[in-house]
Amino acid sequence: MSQQDPSGYPSQPYGAPYGEQPPPGYGYGYGYPPPPRGDGPSTNAIVSLVLNLLAVVSCCNILGVPGAILAGLAIGRARTQPETARTMVIWSWVLFGLGFALGISTFLFLGLNGYLDD
Repeated sequence: MSQQDPSGYPSQPYGAPYGEQPPPGYGYGYGYPPPPRGDGPSTNAIVSLVLNLLAVVSCCNILGVPGAILAGLAIGRARTQPETARTMVIWSWVLFGLGFALGISTFLFLGLNGYLDD
């Protein structure tokens, strides 16, 4: 029992069987949802590179140099070898964290022993 539209085209009944109506928009409106982000380790590597370089320049962080090198290599390999790039980014963050911890512990040591009391 289909109803006729005044224009002469039949209307689709409510609750049409699966496959006869388009999928819902999933909150993005009509059409397909946006493609998944394929950034992967490249965004993380850029942030790691910038922070490692900033740590080298501002704090004389020696471990920031190999961290920056690893982050730079990870940026180059992000498209071709994503797993290797992800591992390099993790090690870059580890080196950044170790250098930061060593810098803080050095200043604490110097401050507690009176070397900064001038």
